[in-house]
Amino acid sequence: MIRKVVVSAAGQGTRMLELTKHKSKHLIEVENKPFLAYLLDNILSAGYKEIVLVVGHREDMIRKFLDSYKFGDGDYDIKIVNQFDILGPKEKEYGTACPLKCVKDLVGKESFISVCGDNFYEVEDLKSMHINDDYTYVAGLESGNPEKFGVLIEENGFLKKIIEKPKEFVGNLINPSLYKFTPAIFEKLPLISKSPRGEYEITDAISLLAEDKRVKVKRMKNYWMDFGRPEDIEKFSEFLKNEDNRTFNQSA
Repeated sequence: MIRKVVVSAAGQGTRMLELTKHKSKHLIEVENKPFLAYLLDNILSAGYKEIVLVVGHREDMIRKFLDSYKFGDGDYDIKIVNQFDILGPKEKEYGTACPLKCVKDLVGKESFISVCGDNFYEVEDLKSMHINDDYTYVAGLESGNPEKFGVLIEENGFLKKIIEKPKEFVGNLINPSLYKFTPAIFEKLPLISKSPRGEYEITDAISLLAEDKRVKVKRMKNYWMDFGRPEDIEKFSEFLKNEDNRTFNQSA
């Protein structure tokens, strides 16, 4: 049984411009509620009861939010880990692989789900990643604009590789950063080096697992959104007002 979800929420969110000058992008309000609350609500509704929140920028504000956050009957546990306290400032070590480097001791030998704290996933897609076997799973979502994302190349259900923002069409199944990991991911994290943009990328560690035929692809079916730019506030608000209307999928 998979109980834990690691939520990566250390970044400031510079693409949000002035909106994140004094707060984390995860706490930007949409319809009078912080974006992070919508994500946590869906994680808990999907049946996961243990959340590890990896923070960095404005940890104080995230803690204040969690002090007031309540869901259901309160039968859940949210732990906070500060990425910068463990790895140092972002100028020293940064990237999508860094949150996982901070949770090895908390996760232990269990499989777990990993999500980005500035992405929105629906309950059914989160539930679908509860696969209790020895494989890592990468969620895939069909997109009309795959050139804007990392594209998953699969063969017979297994991931071959991930091509970041391909200049030529290689497929339309994109990576929305929803994963189910086994503890094998911690074997690969020390083996990756900085990417061309100077960051440690989780996709590089996943690619090493894929070389060993240890990664499968699980297709998402519902709404997903990367909450990264000021215009996304209105887009997400529109979705919340029209929950049965899936045309707002940002990947389309």
